[in-house]
Amino acid sequence: MKFTSIRLLASAFILLGCVTSAYSQDALPINAAASVNGFIISNDTVEQGIQAALSQGQKDSPELRKVVLSKLIEITLLSQQADKDGLANSDRANRQLALIRQNYLADLELSTFMSKNPVSEADVQAEYDREVASLGSQGMIVEYKVSDIAVATEAEAKAALVRIKKGESFDKVAKSVSLAPNKVQGGAVGWVQAGQTLPQIASVLITLSKGQVSPAPIQMPQGWYLIKLEDKKSTKPPTFEQAKAAIRNGLVQKKQFEFLSQLRQGANIVVR
Repeated sequence: MKFTSIRLLASAFILLGCVTSAYSQDALPINAAASVNGFIISNDTVEQGIQAALSQGQKDSPELRKVVLSKLIEITLLSQQADKDGLANSDRANRQLALIRQNYLADLELSTFMSKNPVSEADVQAEYDREVASLGSQGMIVEYKVSDIAVATEAEAKAALVRIKKGESFDKVAKSVSLAPNKVQGGAVGWVQAGQTLPQIASVLITLSKGQVSPAPIQMPQGWYLIKLEDKKSTKPPTFEQAKAAIRNGLVQKKQFEFLSQLRQGANIVVR
């Protein structure tokens, strides 16, 4: 659920007053926030909306809670009208609902997996110690300024690589064919450490010279990639407190990647 500012939603308070005034507290079941034509909006559903708003930077307040409930009432009214208009069983609705269900279950499976296989503070500390030890006697971190191109198939990646080898700029090709959101920046990723990337990327990245593009497409779970090393520098390592958030994120991504790899290995996948 996407929220604009409270000021822009001021009109929703008027609607909210009209809707909720029709119900007395005694008329609603336990854990019900509202009823819309007999359909119950639970307090749990409202709380989910609150959490979604907080994740977008909103601040919890009585006003925000009123707005969330008001929006849920509006959504319920619209969905009920869609039922009356015969839209609920249309092919378009069924396709979209199936996609929403699939995406939700995928997110739920990943979050359930991570709750059963969490990254502990000890894991983060051990990874930090390993990374510091790997720096050697000079104790410096190598950082890479990277750009990438992401496409769906190996053939598309090879075609993009041919264009680059023929003289087109990596930036231009990225803007033309990449599926990643950073295509608008010409594929720019920014500064990363090899350990912050997945193994397939890291193993190629450390072999590149400044200005060089990966000699072949790199297969990833979500597609095929080309990477370019824009620049390279050495810096002093951060303290554990400074590094632990990035290390934790990297370890989470690694666990998720390994989990997805296991699922792929056990699946019958046919791609045209």
